[in-house]
Amino acid sequence: MSRYAPLFTAPVARMSALNIGTCEEEGINASLLDQADREVQAKFPKMHSFLLLRHGKLIWERYYNGHEASSLNDLRSATKSFTSTLIGIAMARGDMPGPETAVHKLLPEYLPRRKETLLEQITIRHLLTMTSGLYWQTGKKLGEAFIHRFHRSKSWPSFALRLPVQEDQLGVFQYRSVDSHLLSVLLTHCCGIDAYTYALQHLFEPLGFGRSGWAQDPEGYTMGHIGLYLTSRDMAKFGDCCLHQGSWNGKELIPADWLHQATQRQVEGYPEFGDYGFQWWTGRLHGINYACAHGHGGQQIYLVPEANAVAVFTADSKVSRWKNPRTLLERYVLPAVSSLNLERS
Repeated sequence: MSRYAPLFTAPVARMSALNIGTCEEEGINASLLDQADREVQAKFPKMHSFLLLRHGKLIWERYYNGHEASSLNDLRSATKSFTSTLIGIAMARGDMPGPETAVHKLLPEYLPRRKETLLEQITIRHLLTMTSGLYWQTGKKLGEAFIHRFHRSKSWPSFALRLPVQEDQLGVFQYRSVDSHLLSVLLTHCCGIDAYTYALQHLFEPLGFGRSGWAQDPEGYTMGHIGLYLTSRDMAKFGDCCLHQGSWNGKELIPADWLHQATQRQVEGYPEFGDYGFQWWTGRLHGINYACAHGHGGQQIYLVPEANAVAVFTADSKVSRWKNPRTLLERYVLPAVSSLNLERS
């Protein structure tokens, strides 16, 4: 893919700053985090970082396998949650129409020549919730059989909108990366700039992000489904902003009502991964609600509102087999930040 999708990076050299706290100050069971750290070193050989914020303070930060705070992480599909966030910002600013807008009205140049009645029923909301009904094949571990054909095509929007619409699947969740990329294309058509530039102006720079990068498709659209590169600290910053209703330093960067919808169940998802909001996975562990930006290999941002906590995990993204860091959240992080007293084998 790199032969036609160069990575565009922002020329920012500063290290991303966060307020620092301690486990004792923030009521964290540090011994459980120490156990998690030992398990990472023993059983997660591809892990790159593990961060934990509580009450907006960074209270745990560990890096592995030569990675450090300045290292950029390939977020893979965790990119999708950022794309959704940009859509919410654009709609609140009046730069894009609302979720019920039909997609075909905004992207006429990419439609098939023959009129497709079902295609005309697809709305922005369908793309946000991955319920477009566009024909796709998804494996048990979110593998996508058509993704390489999609990436090899000269026009990704045309490829997506020329897929047949399955009438019985319109409105039904299926993990489908073309839906996410179409959101980025829509944002560019409505706002007049690519999604990465929009993110820099309205999200990344206001949050004080350090260096970042985001790859483009063959036509210059920012990838909506993958391609974002951030430091672990900036992933944590984004998560903390989302956790606090989109506010940062007293200013609302992301609409609170959008985040409420995006990080709550909108459709039934998959048992192994949870339900789905607007490009966010949602679920419960030990009776505690969470939302997750999830990417292949173990790129994850967990929002845990009940505990006022954000957990970030990153790992090698170029792997075929990997261990899900969610087990660390379940076994150590949630008990450490809550009153849970769980037995661990």
